[in-house]
Amino acid sequence: MLELGDRILKMTLDRGGKGLIAECVLRSGAELSAKVRKGEPELVEEAGTRSAGLRVIQDRRVASTSTSDLTPAGIERFVADAVELVGLSQEDPFAGAADPKLLCDPASLPDLDLYDPAGGSVDAARAIVLAREGEAAAFAFDPRITNSEGATFGRTAGGSAMVLSSGFRATAKGSYQSLSVVPVASDEGGKNRRGYHWTARRHLAELDPADEVGREAARRTLRKLGAKTVATTEAAVVFDPDAARSILGMLAGCVMGGTIWRKSSYLVGREGTPVASDLVSVVDDPFILRAPGSRPFDGEGLASRRNVVVEKGVLRTYLCDSYSARKLGRESTASASRGGGAGVGSSTSNFVLQPGVDSNAAIVKGTARGLYVTEMMGFGFNAVTGDFSRGAAGFWIENGELAFPVSEVTISLNVDDLWKSIDAVGSDLDLRTATAAPTIRVAKMTIAGGLA
Repeated sequence: MLELGDRILKMTLDRGGKGLIAECVLRSGAELSAKVRKGEPELVEEAGTRSAGLRVIQDRRVASTSTSDLTPAGIERFVADAVELVGLSQEDPFAGAADPKLLCDPASLPDLDLYDPAGGSVDAARAIVLAREGEAAAFAFDPRITNSEGATFGRTAGGSAMVLSSGFRATAKGSYQSLSVVPVASDEGGKNRRGYHWTARRHLAELDPADEVGREAARRTLRKLGAKTVATTEAAVVFDPDAARSILGMLAGCVMGGTIWRKSSYLVGREGTPVASDLVSVVDDPFILRAPGSRPFDGEGLASRRNVVVEKGVLRTYLCDSYSARKLGRESTASASRGGGAGVGSSTSNFVLQPGVDSNAAIVKGTARGLYVTEMMGFGFNAVTGDFSRGAAGFWIENGELAFPVSEVTISLNVDDLWKSIDAVGSDLDLRTATAAPTIRVAKMTIAGGLA
């Protein structure tokens, strides 16, 4: 891929003329997904991809294009299109490549152990076996598990190469495997209650055993039986790690340089001020070994760096690529990502709410009255105002115990107040995903139920 990138760059520079900057990214990968339902294979998908993306910059004009046709004729058209498009683009005074002086030395990049060749040994037949094992364990767990929405095993692996006319040349590769099980149990009134559990890791051997995933999925499904709504009230809300991750994801979107210069975030102008409880520290850390969002360099060739975004409640930085940094009059935080079409924007790596010292059980036990949220539905968040309202399900907490399952409620609070009202942060951080959070408790939110 590096050799192909070199050829594409040379063709682009030869065709583009004086002052042209060219940046090429190439990707190659393979993926497999196998789903079973009630023991029978329902879907098997396997695919391989190869693509090239090209960004060209000339006289403050930028154009990006991509192709999956890597034949000589396909590449010729691909290069010609990019050069023609840049001539038609409008000038942007902030456009341009990353400062060459900031580019990293590929020879000094850390090995973050992101690729596991063992994942590729899982063929379709083995993937079906693993999915069957997970689903069978769920059915065997309890006779009340009467149906299933299926179990799915997936794996993906790939590599990329980035070649810039500034001289930067580097490659990266990674893999990721996952298994999910979704059992169904019949409830009163003909309702079906669906639960799920899943495991995911970059290295195959670190996945939880399939039967354990199935049993946990069954347990989570059964505890939803008899769910009911509650009267509208104000009370504490405890978010389990999956639900807390969703809350953290909203914060991630609000600290991107692009949302800041567009003034589409409630955090505009808030650097150096409290935006959360002093229990809250959030880092964007690309150096965690084997983590889903780790990367040795960013999408513009800058050496990755660990950014402290929120420190004990105080907003310390926004996450910027070179373009948004110029718009905001600052330097890039090495937070660029580059899509398949070679376009660049700011993004997170491993965006992590740092764990506290309390266990999930201790947080629940310390909650006299409130809602324990395991799922949220819909999307009710205004990034400009911070207004937040979403459907939720989980369990009612009474005297430090999970009293009964709850469904059909809505939780709401402005996220600025939500983050500042966090009074407990758990120790149960699990890096299955690139955005990750432990259990958190918000002191008080509005819980709107269907009862008067």
